[in-house]
Amino acid sequence: MGAQLAKSGGGRRRGRRGNRRAAMSDINVTPMVDVMLVLLVIFMVAAPLMTVGVEVDLPETSAAPMTGQDEPLVVSVSAEGTIYIMDSEIAQDTLTEKLAAITDNKADTRIFVRGDKSIDYGRVMEVMGLIKDAGFTKVALIAELPARDS
Repeated sequence: MGAQLAKSGGGRRRGRRGNRRAAMSDINVTPMVDVMLVLLVIFMVAAPLMTVGVEVDLPETSAAPMTGQDEPLVVSVSAEGTIYIMDSEIAQDTLTEKLAAITDNKADTRIFVRGDKSIDYGRVMEVMGLIKDAGFTKVALIAELPARDS
């Protein structure tokens, strides 16, 4: 016990140094992980809501979905027969010029056509024909997959 007292080596200097704590060099990552998880949940919820803004009731199909690497250009035909490029309404006679301007005259640009299921099939084919006549080679229809009962 006496050896321990002698080892302390002076009361006043030891007291000041003993109260100081060493700087903590570890980074607390728990708040960062919490924020990242909240952001992940927000993006998971918001991602399905970031679709094209035109309300179209798509027909259902059992075909396998197509995969593509490029950003799709969507042409929609509403239930009233109105044509939209993405979410901008356009006139039928300006469809080909607008598509050519948007795609920089690249004929291999992938264009998806969304047609409301209540609209006449001929109207959707008319729009697809206009796109094909403009020289675009990759034109496809979009449909919803049927709901599967578990």
